[in-house]
Amino acid sequence: MKKIIALILALVMLCALAACGGETATGNNGGNNGGAKADFKAGFIFLHDENSTYDLNFMNAAKEACEALGVEYVTKVNIPESEACYDAAAELVDEGCTYIFADSFGHEPYMLQAAKEFPEVQFCHATGTQAHTAGVANYHNAFANIFEGRFLGGVAAGMKLNEMIAAGKFTAEEAKVGYIGAFPYAEVVSGMTSFFLGVRYVCPTATMDVTFTNSWYDPTLEQEGAIKLINNDCKLISLHADSMGAPTECQNKGIPFVFYNGSAKDACPDTYIVASYINWAPYMEYSMKAAMNGETIAADWVGTLENGGVALKDLNESVAAEGTAAKLEEVKKALLDGTLKVFDTSTFTVEGKTLTTYLADVDDMGDYKPETEAIADGYFHESEYRSAPYFDLFIDGITNLDA
Repeated sequence: MKKIIALILALVMLCALAACGGETATGNNGGNNGGAKADFKAGFIFLHDENSTYDLNFMNAAKEACEALGVEYVTKVNIPESEACYDAAAELVDEGCTYIFADSFGHEPYMLQAAKEFPEVQFCHATGTQAHTAGVANYHNAFANIFEGRFLGGVAAGMKLNEMIAAGKFTAEEAKVGYIGAFPYAEVVSGMTSFFLGVRYVCPTATMDVTFTNSWYDPTLEQEGAIKLINNDCKLISLHADSMGAPTECQNKGIPFVFYNGSAKDACPDTYIVASYINWAPYMEYSMKAAMNGETIAADWVGTLENGGVALKDLNESVAAEGTAAKLEEVKKALLDGTLKVFDTSTFTVEGKTLTTYLADVDDMGDYKPETEAIADGYFHESEYRSAPYFDLFIDGITNLDA
């Protein structure tokens, strides 16, 4: 009888473990290579699952950072920007996590709520805006100067336009690129503008059409956005969107594109040029080490080309224009030494005028009131006063097809 009871208990435990496979997963590299404390556990909250290139980029970084430090970790996927985020954070605390990271902008109010309720846990949030004003010691924001990566992607796109112009496929005046944005938020506007400025850095006659899906992840809408731009005579596409919907359409139509967050080199070998992405592993390692050692985590952390937080991925030499790799290295060097500024105000206008002053809404208090002068020394100081972008201007040369 005792053997039968033990067998039944074992089966119950196996079933319970199997049931955890939907929303929550755990990981451990089986060692302690980074000297992690034995009782330290990290929790990660993701908006979508691995089908979203945005979330997959975070998942890969979390795995890399935790394995490097020997940290046990728990992940929760498909957590919407709602009270479900708070619930997920509370569950992670119950599971013993003393470090919790969430990856989506709309998770912020719920992460803040959890941080206030669980002061012994460190809460880190990507893309948020309120850590520097909230006054909650265990709540932290992080982002990156991805505008530098976008600019480099734009340079690669501009090189491709020049190659196609030289081949007689269209004229310099017809050099129009298209951009699929998620929402018309500062994060997306900053990214699309820096991409366009990179295009114009090497192809000054270029213009750009943009359309928005009003969703962070929707393969159908992203594909429809690509169709819309291609039908509007855009010669090359880029995007701030998280599925393979647009890249697949570009591959099918033979339209070159610059991707974001993940490589599409294998899936779209005839049209993919390069991708820019934020490498979150350096931040995750930094913040987890600080949490383990009881050290202060910065309220705002910024990833850069220099610290490895901003990077390009998988330049496709078979599609990119000749000389692209060398040009990217040249431009990267100029960005690193400060001789080139992405948002140099001499390189763009707004309603026909060069900007000499602009108040940005840096201290996001929910009132949408700009309070911080963002222009000095001839350029817009993006992500210097907080980590999340606040460049929200539509510059000349960009046409919003949805306006």
